Amino acid sequence: MTSAESSPPALDTLEAVAAHLAAAFDAGDPDTMTQALSRVARSSGLAHLAAAAAVPRELLAASMSRGELGLDTLLAIMKVIDLYRPADGKLN
Repeated sequence: MTSAESSPPALDTLEAVAAHLAAAFDAGDPDTMTQALSRVARSSGLAHLAAAAAVPRELLAASMSRGELGLDTLLAIMKVIDLYRPADGKLN
């Protein structure tokens, strides 16, 4: 594995954040999802996700860092993921 392959992708766009979270959801592993949420919470792309989900950035960051999202917040994030993740040929 090269250093480019082992380094995580930059999460600086809404599309990158959506793809990262979609991959974590698709993995179906709670630890993977918790790590992805925490990583997004520390990323510059968080502001884009918060705006698209209509959730205050600070609230979203705190919730994601703890891995404790309310159902309303989780559903808002899932809608954003569905709208903004890159086309992968799979049914949404």
